[in-house]
Amino acid sequence: MKNNVITRVVILGAIAIVGIIGLQAYWVVNTWNNNEEEFNQKVHLALYNVARSLSALDSTILPARNIVRQRTTNYYVVNTANEIDPNSLEYFLQRELEAMALNIDFEYAVFDCHTNEMVYGNFCTYTPEKERNLELGNLPKYSEFTYYFGIKFPTRASYLFTKMQISVFLSALLLITVLFFTYSIFVILRQKRFSEMQKDFINNMTHEFKTPISTIKISADVFLNNAQVQQDHRLFQYAGIIKEQNQRLNNQVENVLQLASLESGNFELKWERFDLHPFLTDIAAATALQVEKMGGHFKTNFAPTDFYIQADQLHLSNVLHNLLDNAMKYCKQAPDITFSTIQKGKAVQIMIADSGIGISKEQQNKIFEKFYRVPTGNIHNVKGFGLGLFYVKNICKKHGWKLTLESEVGVGTRVCIVIPIER
Repeated sequence: MKNNVITRVVILGAIAIVGIIGLQAYWVVNTWNNNEEEFNQKVHLALYNVARSLSALDSTILPARNIVRQRTTNYYVVNTANEIDPNSLEYFLQRELEAMALNIDFEYAVFDCHTNEMVYGNFCTYTPEKERNLELGNLPKYSEFTYYFGIKFPTRASYLFTKMQISVFLSALLLITVLFFTYSIFVILRQKRFSEMQKDFINNMTHEFKTPISTIKISADVFLNNAQVQQDHRLFQYAGIIKEQNQRLNNQVENVLQLASLESGNFELKWERFDLHPFLTDIAAATALQVEKMGGHFKTNFAPTDFYIQADQLHLSNVLHNLLDNAMKYCKQAPDITFSTIQKGKAVQIMIADSGIGISKEQQNKIFEKFYRVPTGNIHNVKGFGLGLFYVKNICKKHGWKLTLESEVGVGTRVCIVIPIER
């Protein structure tokens, strides 16, 4: 993956995550504020009803306004303008709070104007075990009222938090998503670093191979041209094998270098306009000799019309040689290959068909991947690195050509390249 692609992924992902976190934070804060406001409204109404009930019990008149005052987030004082019966107060508090669906623990105290102290009443709870973990009894006085009681909700924060379980769950889910995204980016960057190290190693290794390969080629040519070696059949044969295998090694190194150049983005095509059929005829002649040596059949069926195309001749030649080489390698006993062209509107289709072992449907979507080779079980008579078709696909993509493959196991394979015609 290229650096600019990774940068875009990181930036866009970060923007998306920040936006989602911002929306989630706004939603959580807004939900908390709404729950808090609803709680305060219900408490005010419940305490006002308690004051009215106490007033009706004693046949007194309540103050005109400001009966309920909130001193802190969880502490309220209620003006009654008359002495308060603690037993009646607890009953009214429980009744009115439950009527408002506020099933929350609370404690209360009544102000005694004779002693000028808050007389603690009781802690009313739905879960008695909570009392051990709470600091109770801190209900301060309020100087503006004479007859009043105070009520405190020690578990107010946990009560509101419980009502936000969905918000908390979604926030935790978002946190997991952010952590997964961060880990994914870390893995991508690490894999990219390893991939770059691998590419650098392969590039350096293949460049280092070029010098000994060239030296071996020169040495093999010297042997082959030596009169004494030519007279000795065995030495001449060995020298030919050395040159042939050296050339094969050189071809593999060239493929690796071309692929490295192609993947690095430094790859440029050398565009030329040329007649396609003479070009294909030369390739067919070279291939026919190899097929004949293998005891196979090679047939050409070129359209009679001359087709001029724009392409890089070197890479087009490599592509066709790769495809023809595969047709020869993956045969049943002896290769049976048809090399043909046909006009398709404003394009020419180059087709290479064989009657070889074929490729299964499951493997056809993978054979153009880098280093991928079709599994052959314990049979290893076909050599290669799995780079040929990867190279073919990338060269066709670079040219803008359409590449298709049709195959059936036991019947054969047909590969087609569609190239626009130059007028």
